[in-house]
Amino acid sequence: MARREQNPIVFVLAANHAETNVTLTNRDLVELTEWRRKLHRQPEISNEEEKTAKEVVDFLADTGPDKVLTGLGGHGVAAVYDSGQAGPTVLFRSELDALPIHELSGVAHASQVPGKSHMCGHDGHTAILAALGRQFGRQRPARGRVVLMFQPAEETGNGAAGVVADPRFSEIQPDFAFSLHNLPGVPFGEVRLKPGVVNCASRGMRIVLEGKTAHSSMPETGSSPMLAVSELMPQLPALGRGTFADDDFAMVTVTHCSMGEAVFGIAPGYAEVWATLRTRRDERMAELVAAAEALAARIAAQHGLSVRHDYHEIFVASVNAPHAVQHLERALDEEGVSRGEEALPMRASEDFGIFGHSAKSAMFFLGAGERYPALHNPDYDFPDDLIPIGSKIFMRAARNLLG
Repeated sequence: MARREQNPIVFVLAANHAETNVTLTNRDLVELTEWRRKLHRQPEISNEEEKTAKEVVDFLADTGPDKVLTGLGGHGVAAVYDSGQAGPTVLFRSELDALPIHELSGVAHASQVPGKSHMCGHDGHTAILAALGRQFGRQRPARGRVVLMFQPAEETGNGAAGVVADPRFSEIQPDFAFSLHNLPGVPFGEVRLKPGVVNCASRGMRIVLEGKTAHSSMPETGSSPMLAVSELMPQLPALGRGTFADDDFAMVTVTHCSMGEAVFGIAPGYAEVWATLRTRRDERMAELVAAAEALAARIAAQHGLSVRHDYHEIFVASVNAPHAVQHLERALDEEGVSRGEEALPMRASEDFGIFGHSAKSAMFFLGAGERYPALHNPDYDFPDDLIPIGSKIFMRAARNLLG
């Protein structure tokens, strides 16, 4: 679906309070927009973000960060701007990865990589953090440190976990961690923010059932998983319970099934059932996992099959700490940005939640427009006009915390 090409922003962004000298120039905004579109043209999917990471390092070089860590948890990059004075460490996070989706936006800067594209706006989030780099390159915080964390592999759920597990993460361990995500369906430039759960925990479960193949003329001589699959398919979703408003909420969505070979002469002896498990709370996820494993084991035993399972794309619940939310609310109010709690929490998952296990963390959602193409749709393209809005909110929060 073709859409009108976005034009670069050409105005000066200045903070409401002159004493903090929080500014982006016209040239900054044009260059940030052009750079975002460069990233958009050359997307790399989860765990393949090597060139994107190098682009970040090169773009930030002129800002003179005091420390740059590369290869964090894969291809992650952390740029540190240190005041040299005692104070908290405040981390701002964006994502580097694109999606395995063929782009149909029709914009001039569309993806040049077939079957891959930035259909979630991570290129725009990265540009927002780069805007902070420019500003902190000109004026360090008065105390403490700012860490710009460009994280890999958000879409597969292993990026934040890999970054936090990296031994070098201890060098930048934050006291506060903040992130944002653009959100189509919300009026442009408005923010959605609340304390507590904002994104669900989820994980992909692959159940493997194994029996014994047979000639299709004598299926009784084998052990087919057909009946077991037919029972699993409805019973897995039936494990879900509660409404989404309840802390006890649980959902199971069967996403894929395969059985045997694509031939007519062999009765199957192997099958896979894939399902996504989803809850509001991590504790509830543990209960749901146990129930799904018990169900698969019982059905497999009834049909004389062996069963095994493994898990993929594991996301913990993303929970906003009240104290971190208060800092964002103050920044929004001081910058005159409208905010509300509508649309939160979301069923969708976000791996930012793991940063909250060791820091006061909060994520807000920045409206991309009520009629804007949805995330992960092939006609989506990050709205460049969000770059100055997102960066001024982050900058205000940083200056309020660090001066």
